[in-house]
Amino acid sequence: MRIAMAVLTCLVLPHGATAAEPVVGTASVIDGDTIEIGGQRIQLNGVDAPEKWHVCLDESGADYRCGAESASALAAFLSASRPTRCEFVGRDRHGRPKGTCFRADGMDVNRWLVETGNAVDRETHGNGLYASAQEIARSAGAGIWRGQIDSGSR
Repeated sequence: MRIAMAVLTCLVLPHGATAAEPVVGTASVIDGDTIEIGGQRIQLNGVDAPEKWHVCLDESGADYRCGAESASALAAFLSASRPTRCEFVGRDRHGRPKGTCFRADGMDVNRWLVETGNAVDRETHGNGLYASAQEIARSAGAGIWRGQIDSGSR
């Protein structure tokens, strides 16, 4: 019976013992929706930010580096209240742990990214978890919503 429970636990929990437990530490920003804590990369659940190289158009139609801007905004936000704590919810399509992360002051990092227009709600990850935050950003013309995302790679 104990063996059956151990096997069942391994099947239900994310791979690796540490992936099931929250991780707390100083976060390094990889890009606008990926951070690293203690050598472990974490995809922020339910959000999708432009890649660092991505170019968007601002309200006047001029190019700006929206991916770099998103990553920079995330780094500044995280550094304002350390450490960062991430609770794991599964794995992304690349096998990386997906998590919802919080600053030391309790602010939801994932929600903040979407609410400020630095990322969009990723329905495939979080089933529209941040749809209301996205509507706030869109209505305010915040972040990427101040213009348009250029879908071409430049």
